[in-house]
Amino acid sequence: MSLNEENAPETEAATKQLVFNAAERLFALNGFQNVSVRDITAEAGVNLASVNYHFGSKDSLLFEIFRRRTAELSRERARMLHEAADRHGGKPPVREIITALIAPPLRWLDPANDRRISLQFLIRARSEGGAEIREVLSTDVSHLRRFSDALLAACPQLAPEEVYWRLHFVLGMIHQNRFMELDRLHVLSDGLTREDDVAGLRQRMVDFAAAGFEAA
Repeated sequence: MSLNEENAPETEAATKQLVFNAAERLFALNGFQNVSVRDITAEAGVNLASVNYHFGSKDSLLFEIFRRRTAELSRERARMLHEAADRHGGKPPVREIITALIAPPLRWLDPANDRRISLQFLIRARSEGGAEIREVLSTDVSHLRRFSDALLAACPQLAPEEVYWRLHFVLGMIHQNRFMELDRLHVLSDGLTREDDVAGLRQRMVDFAAAGFEAA
């Protein structure tokens, strides 16, 4: 076996990752419709056929990035919720449930985090994704079920319908913290609000969301 043949699997994996990273960055910064296969391969420095070879199509590449990043985010949230449950005998309080839901995407928002571009990609995906992504967003609730179950257990004073609605409002608050809205808030506050104060933003969001589950 030649050296080239021995290195082929590693070379292919490296090329696939280059395409993945380049596409994620370009999609996040420029939007899905404004990025071509040629743009992606030029950014990655690979052969023009690499997208189809490794992912099947541009749309399939887009969905693979979406699938992988949402899975990573869900795992971070699930780990934090599991740790909170362990600390509280299987019944974490509302604040810790909400923190487990909010903290991971806010960590990705931090300018110092290399996942910031991934969060920007996911924001794009929610508004610009194709039918396959829209189907997942509208029907796949498995990653949220653990949070609704935990909140139902933590809020016996609330009717289940209220718990689901209030969780929905919390998710809306999370999705509202996009780059454009944060920029607008910065202008509105005459510079009092700072996007880079991620810890402060998380504290305010948790305080606000947890208060929503206190009233009957």
